[in-house]
Amino acid sequence: MNFRDYILSTITWVSILTQIILTFVLWTNFYDIYALVIVGYVFWGFTIIFGIVPIFYFRKKGGVPKKSSYVKTTQLVDTGLYSIVRHPQYLAGILWSIALVFISQHWVVDVLLIPVVVTVYLDSLKANKNLIEKFGVEYENYMKQVPGLNVLWGIVKLVFREIRKERT
Repeated sequence: MNFRDYILSTITWVSILTQIILTFVLWTNFYDIYALVIVGYVFWGFTIIFGIVPIFYFRKKGGVPKKSSYVKTTQLVDTGLYSIVRHPQYLAGILWSIALVFISQHWVVDVLLIPVVVTVYLDSLKANKNLIEKFGVEYENYMKQVPGLNVLWGIVKLVFREIRKERT
C-alpha cells in the first residue's frame, strides 16, 4: 500500500481534527444555542456506539485469529449493528463530524462537514469493493439487504426483514 491508498482517510481525519480544534479552542456554542450543544453530544454518543462496538463485535463474531487486528475477519458479520449498516465505523466518522457542527455552531466547522461526508462515503465504496473480493457473492447479497451508511433506512429494512421472517 502507498500514500494514495490513504488519501481519503487523510482528508477525513484532517477535516475532523480541524473541526475539533476549531470547536473546542475557538468556537464552542458560537450562537449560544445550548439545545444544539445537547444534540451534538447525543450525536457524539452515537459516534461512540458505532465506532467502538464493532471492535468487540468483530472479535466475537468475525472469526478473527488470535493476536490479529479486529478487522482481520474470516467470516462475514451481518448481525447486531451490521444488520443495520454495513459500515458502522465509517458512519461514526460522519456522526462525529455532525456532532462537532452542533457543538460549535460556526459556519467554518459546518463547511468542514462536506469533505468528511464525501471522503467517508468514497472510502466506504472502496471498502465494499475489497469486501466483495474477500467474501464474494455472500457480501453482494448482504449489500442488497443492508445499506452502507444510512442508519434510518437500515432500521426500516431490518424491521421489514423481521416482519417477513415472522410470516414464514
